[in-house]
Amino acid sequence: MRFLIAIVAFIAAAVMIGLGIAQRTIWMPPANVVAGTVVKGGAPFTVIEGSVLRARPGQQTLTVSGGERPFVAYGRTVDVLAWLGHQRYAKVGYDKATGRLSSKIVTARGGKASASEATPTPVPTTTPVPTTTPEATATSGADSGADAGAKARKGPDPAGSDLWLEQFRGTDAAVTKMNVPDTVSVIIASDGTRPAPDRVTISWPLDSRTPWAGPLIVGGLVVAAFGVVMYALAIRHLRRSRGPRRGGGRPPRLPRGRRAPEPALGDGESTPELGGRGRRSIGRASVAVPVVLVGALALSGCSADYWPHFGGPTATPTSTPIATDLPGQGKDTPPPAVTGPQLDNIVDSIAKTARKADAARDATLAATRFSGPALEARTGDYALRSKKPDAPAVQAIPSGSVSLALPEATDDWPRVVSAVVHDPKDAKAAPLDLVLVQGSPRENYTVEYAIALEANADVPDLPPANIGTSIVPPDSKLLLVAPNKLATEYGDVLQNGEKSKYYDLFDAKSDKLAPQVGAAYKAQQIANLPKTASLQFSNEPAKDGAIAMATNDSGAIVATSLEETSTLKPVEAGATVSTSNPNVQALTGVSESTKGLQTTYGYQLLFYVPPAESKHKIVMLGFTQALLGAKELG
Repeated sequence: MRFLIAIVAFIAAAVMIGLGIAQRTIWMPPANVVAGTVVKGGAPFTVIEGSVLRARPGQQTLTVSGGERPFVAYGRTVDVLAWLGHQRYAKVGYDKATGRLSSKIVTARGGKASASEATPTPVPTTTPVPTTTPEATATSGADSGADAGAKARKGPDPAGSDLWLEQFRGTDAAVTKMNVPDTVSVIIASDGTRPAPDRVTISWPLDSRTPWAGPLIVGGLVVAAFGVVMYALAIRHLRRSRGPRRGGGRPPRLPRGRRAPEPALGDGESTPELGGRGRRSIGRASVAVPVVLVGALALSGCSADYWPHFGGPTATPTSTPIATDLPGQGKDTPPPAVTGPQLDNIVDSIAKTARKADAARDATLAATRFSGPALEARTGDYALRSKKPDAPAVQAIPSGSVSLALPEATDDWPRVVSAVVHDPKDAKAAPLDLVLVQGSPRENYTVEYAIALEANADVPDLPPANIGTSIVPPDSKLLLVAPNKLATEYGDVLQNGEKSKYYDLFDAKSDKLAPQVGAAYKAQQIANLPKTASLQFSNEPAKDGAIAMATNDSGAIVATSLEETSTLKPVEAGATVSTSNPNVQALTGVSESTKGLQTTYGYQLLFYVPPAESKHKIVMLGFTQALLGAKELG
């Protein structure tokens, strides 16, 4: 009976182990499903919407080829379409019934798609699609008639746009992994003029887990071990049953001339040899059982894919960082203008350009990333350092240092984003509030204000960055002071001090600028002049208007600017005036003048303005002072 049980156990074990191994080999499900197409029409851009990328669950792997130096980027669908404008592009679709990709040419945003050839390339849905190398495909589509026509038209290059959440160029763009939501689309191009790479493949992962492979293999090994035990017990029982038997009758007589062989017994042995070997065999078999079990556990425990998962579904980890997780928004609520990673990339790009421009004192380069009062401050700094190299440079913009973000929630342009950055390498450097403005979809963000924040600035409650805020109209009557009047009224306070009719609107404790350049300072400067000279001060708001971003308490953070001009002139014929300011001397080239000297300073200002019904005052959060220019009067 034991032999029968052992045989049945061995057969069952073989079947179970065979089934378990088969699940990981011949019955192993494919790792991914692939769909591809050859895009026809020679359009300079190809767009894949989020609905196509999410046609199947899981992380998407996009493969492109068939062009020189492919470019791949992804951003919000509204941003991609806004950037394209009326550019001709190919739109990729997905047929769930056939599991294939197709393409059609779109001639203009919002227009009708042309009925161009959209026959998809047949692609097996369970095996990877071989892609050709750029060298092999560069001549296949680049020399077509469509390419020749495209070369005749100069198109916009999408590389480097601030709208993209992430972008890739060259070999990095050949294969990209992403996990985009429905609101995000992918744009594919070469340089905006040549046709975009025409071979597009998307693959999605499949559930290749075999949850019963582990239990079958381990169960088979356990059953096999049980069979070994039963076989050993059967052998032992058989050998014991053949031992000496005692009986009342005489043993049969052997034929004459032959003797029964006597067993050779060793010292201390009282059992037959067969019995002794049987006991030793059982001992070895019992030792082998735990060794088999340990091997089985080591084999089956190597991967969670071998075992069933009990409980809720678990997210599959991805091998690449995902930068497309956009915050959830209501249907009627626009998303923030930028995401956190996107803003980091923008600020890093601005910082890189600023370092180059500051080092070379290149105002033209600075103008690619600065505008308004921030650009005027840097232009003035470059002019001064070109004549006085030892003059302190304008405060640098650090990279990778966004500590607070306040983006505008909008789908339209212009867009505004406020980013507070700090320099981790210089603890003494004041944090900067960069007010960034993007004028149109194809323009990059520029720094319109770069304002140094006060160390003890009490920033009001702001909306979270993943929700965004709104822009307060410049003439809003819902604030204590309308944003477009704030610079004028504060300029009056600087000019007249406590005599200003607007003095009580501003919090004097938070104002660190007025003690330096306010009415008391101006009066002292005038009092120190000789009778042969006169000094006059005037100020006016800068040409660029104020930018006001709403806070949670119905107030606003307002960035504005003011230009102040001082005019020093002699009042008697033959008299001279002089200045002890070395920076003014460097810009004018004179230390004394019989004509007079004029100096202009720019003040970038950041205020918190409470709502109109509030009893609180306007609080200064920071300011930046810059020498914009100086000249000798004609």
